[in-house]
Amino acid sequence: MTSKQASLLSSFESRPSVYATGFNKMKVIQHTKEVLQRALISNSTSLTKLYNKYTKEEKRFLEEGYSAGQPDSLFQNITLHSDSDWILAHPEAPQDFETFYKSLSRQTPSASQNTIYIQTIGSFGEAGPQTDQYVEWLRQYCKAFFHGLPVKLLPTVTVAQTRCSFRINSDSHNLQILTGDLLRFLEHRKPKDAFCIVGITIVDLYPKDSWNFVFGQASLSSGIGVFSFARYDDNFYSRIYAGRLKKKVMLVKNDYSVFDGYYTPPISSTLLLRSCKTMTHEIGHMFGIKHCQWLNCVMQGSNHLEESDRRPLDFCPICLRKLQVSIGFKIADRYKALLQWMEEDPNKSPRTEGAACDSTAGLRKPTQDFYSSKLWLQRCLSMLESQ
Repeated sequence: MTSKQASLLSSFESRPSVYATGFNKMKVIQHTKEVLQRALISNSTSLTKLYNKYTKEEKRFLEEGYSAGQPDSLFQNITLHSDSDWILAHPEAPQDFETFYKSLSRQTPSASQNTIYIQTIGSFGEAGPQTDQYVEWLRQYCKAFFHGLPVKLLPTVTVAQTRCSFRINSDSHNLQILTGDLLRFLEHRKPKDAFCIVGITIVDLYPKDSWNFVFGQASLSSGIGVFSFARYDDNFYSRIYAGRLKKKVMLVKNDYSVFDGYYTPPISSTLLLRSCKTMTHEIGHMFGIKHCQWLNCVMQGSNHLEESDRRPLDFCPICLRKLQVSIGFKIADRYKALLQWMEEDPNKSPRTEGAACDSTAGLRKPTQDFYSSKLWLQRCLSMLESQ
């Protein structure tokens, strides 16, 4: 272990009721029941009264987080696999429910500003039913995840329309666009009835010159975020990645023709799963929910694709309570909506054996990679609806 590693772990382990186990490859963050209870409910009398408005079944479900670490628990502890994982690389104070609730940066939808808008930026390949359906699947998932809020799509804009800065990544040799410029562009396009607006793009992103890349970025105070699908292609980090520039290109400022015919990864179940995770993570920030350090949760930060893939698709109980108090949904109703989204579309006929795998093959939602999440949702509902 290097001195830098020791320093990071020392500051991490000094937090009350938290310890790391394991030595070479994996460390587990373990909180005591008392710490998790305080993080979920708080010691505040008013917030305890608010918590007591949950039903008996909802309380039992939320308190399932106390048994994290047991094989049959609905919730699990966070595992750290390397020093490059987010929590060690970006130390920050954990945000419990009370801290969130009393934060000046907490954002709550109102009757006049309650719509989530999705803005597609740049080409997603050839325009057609497959691309349109893919973005619609994302909209529908977002509507289920943030249950009770309207979610709408805005007309697609080109990269040129954003007037953003761009560069060629020196490692991967692919095009990237600057997130700060995109956030400013989105701020000007934000509708009056918007709670937030999120930009989605197939072009890789970077937040500043010193960073290699970023999956997405959001402004907590402005209700604006952007994220990219680019690195969700399984071949992105290989030399066979089709999005790598084929020859040395000299970029010219404000010449956006370089984005013409930009490579689009094939629409797959893995791409859809990763996109749903990142989209809901970034929108979660817009409510004022910070990176989770309590239990395995979609709100954990991620520095790389492997870490992002380890995150579950949904919230831990503490972050779920933050979202629920912001929107006001019934927990079971939200899970039913998510489960319905994962079910096969009864209006789409199954693909027959030997049928061509192309954009005309029924446009069935590719939910194979959501199977474990589907089983998890069924277990959640079973607990919430048991008497």
